[in-house]
Amino acid sequence: QVQLVESGGGLVQPGGSLRLSCTAAPSIFSFYEMGWYRQGPGKQRDLVGRIDLSRGSTNYADSVKGRFTISRDNAKNAVYLQMNSLNAEDAAVYYCHGGMYGNDYWGKGTQVTVSS
Repeated sequence: QVQLVESGGGLVQPGGSLRLSCTAAPSIFSFYEMGWYRQGPGKQRDLVGRIDLSRGSTNYADSVKGRFTISRDNAKNAVYLQMNSLNAEDAAVYYCHGGMYGNDYWGKGTQVTVSS
């Protein structure tokens, strides 16, 4: 059964950092790409960044470039989102996405709150 499970969300002060994890089952290689999206209150779900799992290339939303980094660990079937210099605009539910040819899969999301 294909499954994506996020973890690592929480409360962080402005300027702080968090690392989100997404564990894929049965395998990270079930997908051709994986990525992170976020949805703030009353907003649509937007792309944060994604990684092409065959090429290793990444791309990011302009709003997070230089602050967020996507990485992966094939042995752990995991993709990570390192978030630095967080601000109030980054507060949202973050969702892991996995793209298969013909199908999209989503995790249930993890909440990130940025507040002093």
